[in-house]
Amino acid sequence: MNQNQHKRSAFSGKIGFVLSAAGASVGLGNIWRFPYLAAKYGGGIFLLIYIILAFTFGYTMIVAETALGRMTRKSPVGAFAAVRKGRRSFGGWINAIIPILIVPYYSVIGGWVIRYLADYISGHGSELATDGYFSAFISSGASAEICFVIFTIFTLAIIFAGVRNGVERVSKVMMPILVVLSIIIAGYSVTRPGALEGVKYFLVPNLSNFSWMTVVTAMGQMFYSLSIAMGILVTFGSYMKKDVSIEESTENVEIFDTAIAIMAGLMIIPAVFSFSGGDPDTLQAGPALMFITIPKVFESMGLGTVVGILFFTLVLFAAVTSSIALTESAVSTFEDELGWNRKQAAVLIGIIMLVLGSLSALGYGPLARFTVFGMQFLDFFDFLTNSVMMPIAAITTCLLVSRVIGVEKIEEEVTLEVKPFRRKRIFNFMIKYLCPIFAAVILISSVANALGVISM
Repeated sequence: MNQNQHKRSAFSGKIGFVLSAAGASVGLGNIWRFPYLAAKYGGGIFLLIYIILAFTFGYTMIVAETALGRMTRKSPVGAFAAVRKGRRSFGGWINAIIPILIVPYYSVIGGWVIRYLADYISGHGSELATDGYFSAFISSGASAEICFVIFTIFTLAIIFAGVRNGVERVSKVMMPILVVLSIIIAGYSVTRPGALEGVKYFLVPNLSNFSWMTVVTAMGQMFYSLSIAMGILVTFGSYMKKDVSIEESTENVEIFDTAIAIMAGLMIIPAVFSFSGGDPDTLQAGPALMFITIPKVFESMGLGTVVGILFFTLVLFAAVTSSIALTESAVSTFEDELGWNRKQAAVLIGIIMLVLGSLSALGYGPLARFTVFGMQFLDFFDFLTNSVMMPIAAITTCLLVSRVIGVEKIEEEVTLEVKPFRRKRIFNFMIKYLCPIFAAVILISSVANALGVISM
């Protein structure tokens, strides 16, 4: 065992891994992307397909990545190299680079959340509901940059504290609070006048709303929601103790993440139905939903300021737990590949976050005239990582596990705890055949959508 492996950090146990991995999964994608896609692509039937995919495709990828990390005790680049007899590979590097590119622009959005929460707390919540407030803020330059820097410093402070004292400790505090807040807000939302129509639309499957795009978009959302193909689960797997059950931990993460996605739907869809008189098209995509529609909805409710504070506290916690997971994966790669200590690696990722994040933070203001393929910097980094790199990373992981490592080796790692591999058949079939195909479908459909070939 080399010195790097001997000193490797570790989670305290199963709870530490599950809450940290769930924290990585439960992010802004659950809160602003899931409700919008569910409303657009069939409500209850979308939810049903999403759950089926999460417990097959999602389960398989989580087990594969976690087992790869624990087996090798390495972050993505080293993990791929370890099973390829020391040869560095494209798959390892793409898994490692993804979080390095995501966390800067993700921190910009985290900064937006800080600004909105501060406005609600200071009693300016009604201003957030006015037309043009959001676009004026993100185009302001200095204000958006300051909020981004505050979020970045907060994330890096947690990373400096280490795996157990930073990542795990924060996740253990924030995740339970996030669950409680989501229950309170969902309870308030579903009791609004006219909200029950939204509840019915979201929870009751209706086959007449089914389409092929329902499957494709549910697959894509599940992919992003569970933090698959970001290098995070490989890194977190490398911190997992050998006596912790990979399969049970995976099931816990799946349940946690899916439950929060459902709660997000119950928080937002019924409230918007109540606000709009039952028009699902009111649910806009991405930032527009959270930063434009939702403040208007809260302003129309009683207790709008209180609910706004609770909601944006929840969103901030979700953003922080995801950003620390992304940053931790990047730091682990720098530690392993450059032989640096934790503080040196954290400083390097901090510099990268500030440089690339500033492009995104200023991309709607002072840098608005500079675009990449017609996209602002934030939109470009989001498209590059989510729509192109992540599906490719998933395909390389599937091929590594099924063609190089062999599913038998994964089974050995999963059954170290002397427990049977209960969903072994599902895992073997999915990793060999369906997961690579699903990832390829996501890649092709996302790129085709970006090029305007198809509309999603």
